Formats: sequence, structure tokens, C-alpha cells
Amino acid sequence: MYQVLYRKYRPRVFADVYGQDHVTSTLKNEIKENRISHAYLFTGSRGTGKTTCAKILAKAVNCEHSIDGEPCNECEVCKGLDNGTIYDVVEIDAASNNGVDNIRDLREEANYTPSRGRYRVYIIDEVHMLSTGAFNALLKTLEEPPAHVIFILATTEVHKLPATILSRCQRFDFKRIQPETMSVRLKEVAGLEGLTLTDDAAVLIARIADGALRDGLSILDQCSGRSKNIDADLVADVAGLAGREALYQLSECIYKKDGSGAMPTISEIYQKIFDMERLCV
Repeated sequence: MYQVLYRKYRPRVFADVYGQDHVTSTLKNEIKENRISHAYLFTGSRGTGKTTCAKILAKAVNCEHSIDGEPCNECEVCKGLDNGTIYDVVEIDAASNNGVDNIRDLREEANYTPSRGRYRVYIIDEVHMLSTGAFNALLKTLEEPPAHVIFILATTEVHKLPATILSRCQRFDFKRIQPETMSVRLKEVAGLEGLTLTDDAAVLIARIADGALRDGLSILDQCSGRSKNIDADLVADVAGLAGREALYQLSECIYKKDGSGAMPTISEIYQKIFDMERLCV
């Protein structure tokens, strides 16, 4: 799946994170009032901004000139974290680093003070993939964390986390982004890229993305490879959606309980390599 536009337009401040005001406003207030927790849990469906918010939070708590809880993106620390020259923020993929030894190494490393910022921040993505032993090792650190360390755990499957881990984190639930909200962002990105995106096409992309802005931008990116003028028909073609005529034919067959009449339409759709799962949706 294409990720070019997503990486290019990833938000750099809380104010640019779409559809999660209930999360960002709380985080900004905590930073302004210096009530920063030692462990955060970001949970929600994919593509809703969990990892993005984690990176902004990591930068905001270390920013030398934080403005209203937002990172300034201009100081030496902000720039260093952006370009990778400052190593006080560590992002770990728990899907591939899920063993107890990985977490023990993290615990040892966490004892060292930050090199440049105020905090060492560990972002553990897909934390539900950790093994039982790894969770136990992580729990020991969460129980008595060093004062200079912040953990941000991100997951799409919060029900898989042990209760002992949940009870030691400040939890934030990321909602699916509404199609109306996402379509506005898609129109903005299209304008910045010199694309013409119709209102119908923007709404269709948003509905296909099912609340995940990352997926919406990926579909927009694919459409832009076909044409600079993007309408609903192009989106449907790129996404593998069946045309309205096929939907009308199937609906009529369902209404009439005509299974044999529906089969030729379904066969034609299948032969054109349309996505049958999306057809059912």
C-alpha cells in the first residue's frame, strides 16, 4: 500500500491531528501544567493517529520552547528528534521485538539519563504482541519507572493486554475518523499536491478508508498516479469497487430472491477482479 502522502503530511503538532480532539486537548493540558505521566496507553483501530500522537508527545515533553503544550519544531531538540541526531526517543515494534530479552535490554537502557532532552521516551507499537515473559519484565519497569523515562504503548487490540499493565497506564482511546472530517483533510492534501478531488470522490475515499486516515491518503496517492483529476468513478476503479449498475442488478435479484439471476452478475464482477469483500460491505 502506498504511504508517500501519509509520510509527507504526517502532523507535527497536536492541532493537526484530525478527529482526536478529545485526546490532544488532554495531552496539551498535561504538558502545560507539567503533569506528565510515566506511562501512556494509546488504543484504537489502525490509521487513527496513535503512533503520530506518540511522536508528537515525545517531542513536546522534550521541547525547549513548548508553546501552549505544542512542540515548537524550531529548537535544537525538536529538530534533532525530527532528523534522528538525538536518540532520546526510541520507537520499538513489538511484533518483531516481543521477547523477554528485548524488554530486559530496554530496562537496562532506560537507566541512562537522556542525552539532550528532559526525558527518554519509549514508544512501543503493537504492544499486544509481547510475550507473557516480556509483559512481566515490562511491568517491573512500569511499577518503579526512572523519573526521566516515559513509556507510550500503542495497540489495536487492547483486550490482549494484561490488567496489571492497563492499571499502570493513562489510557486514551482513539476514535475512527468520521468520513466528513476525513474528506476535508483529503481535499486539503489534494490541493497541496495540485490535484482536483471532487466532493463525491473525497467522501467515497473516506468511507472506503473506514475511519483510517492513513488508508485514505494511500488511496488518494494511488488515484493520483492515474490522473490529476480524481472523481468518484476513478476512486471506485482504483479501489476495486463494483459499479452502481452491478449493485442495482444484485439488489433486484436479492429482492426477487433470484439466486440464479444473481450469479452471472457476481461472476462478471469476480472476473474483473473487483474486491468481493468490499462488494458485500
